[in-house]
Amino acid sequence: MSISLVDVSAVIGLTAMCLVSLNILMGILLSVGYDPRKQWPHRALPIPLFRLHNWTGYLALCVVLLHPATLLLAQITPRFTIVNLLLPFHSPYQRLFNTLGAVTLYGLMLVVVTSYFRSRLRRRVWKRLHYTTYVAAPLLFVHSIFVDQYLKGQTPDFLDGEKVLIECCCTIVFAAGLWGWRQRWRPRST
Repeated sequence: MSISLVDVSAVIGLTAMCLVSLNILMGILLSVGYDPRKQWPHRALPIPLFRLHNWTGYLALCVVLLHPATLLLAQITPRFTIVNLLLPFHSPYQRLFNTLGAVTLYGLMLVVVTSYFRSRLRRRVWKRLHYTTYVAAPLLFVHSIFVDQYLKGQTPDFLDGEKVLIECCCTIVFAAGLWGWRQRWRPRST
């Protein structure tokens, strides 16, 4: 059994989805003022959570960019072109779900690039741009769950191991988002 570049792209995409999910979870912790010295594990982390969140975002963006780029080298017919990847509503496979993936990529790029220049932006502007993740995350999960990772135009098997991992990440991120939203609106104890 040989591994094709389509398979490699699928694994890279799965890795990217896990990194983005992890990054979102860290962002939720940061948004509610989580302090590991006062809460579990009751000591400082080896790397500050904010810095870890930033670097996970940079790594996730690199892996997300590698995911479609791998398809340029894949020996499939019809082939993907750079235009298909940048504007996937003309792609040869699953146009809707690939377009959602591209919109997710553009949203992630906006958030990561503006986060890099955060100190030069006003906090209010940066924060509004950062809210792009509230659109990008659901699009990421829809793309990941419904795209046929083998590019054969088949209905995805929602009980496939990769799809179950995606569904679990989606559930965890959604539940953590609800928890974070509740934490922000809960009265603070003094």
